[in-house]
Amino acid sequence: MRIGILLLASSLLACAVGCRSASGPTTVAMSGPAITANPVGPVPGDPQHLVYTTNPYTNDPVALQDGRRLFNWYNCSGCHGGHAGGGMGPSLRDEVWLYGNRDDQIFDSIAHGRSNGMPAWGTKIPQDQIWELVAYIKSMRTPMEPDPPVEPSNEKTANPRDNTVLGVNTQTPEGRR
Repeated sequence: MRIGILLLASSLLACAVGCRSASGPTTVAMSGPAITANPVGPVPGDPQHLVYTTNPYTNDPVALQDGRRLFNWYNCSGCHGGHAGGGMGPSLRDEVWLYGNRDDQIFDSIAHGRSNGMPAWGTKIPQDQIWELVAYIKSMRTPMEPDPPVEPSNEKTANPRDNTVLGVNTQTPEGRR
């Protein structure tokens, strides 16, 4: 009986020592482009020394078209809607962004993902394609947007900011409904 207990204790001790002798947490090498982190929100210290990554495809019409194509190809429209007006995921056409609307912040949202549903795409999509997606997203609500959404004429309502429908003032006799 004592021999059985000694054998059991020594085997448990050997397991415990073997577990401690491991070289720490294992790391898995990820394939894909290297991703650099950019801060989200306020950063302590002197803001004059911060250098944010800029989008190499800003205002490039070919990159905007490619970004639109990639938006549908990678099924971003599956969550954010066909023209990014929102769906299961938030609207990308809004002016207020939870994680920031600078190019580098949008890049980080795509590459690293965000809590509450945005997956990390940085190991699946090449960096240049992420930048094209950022360029397309930033072009929304601007004259440079490729394939902007079109509001059907029977659904047009007055803009609450200036009471116009396609530039026609709805408060004048000509513009009243």
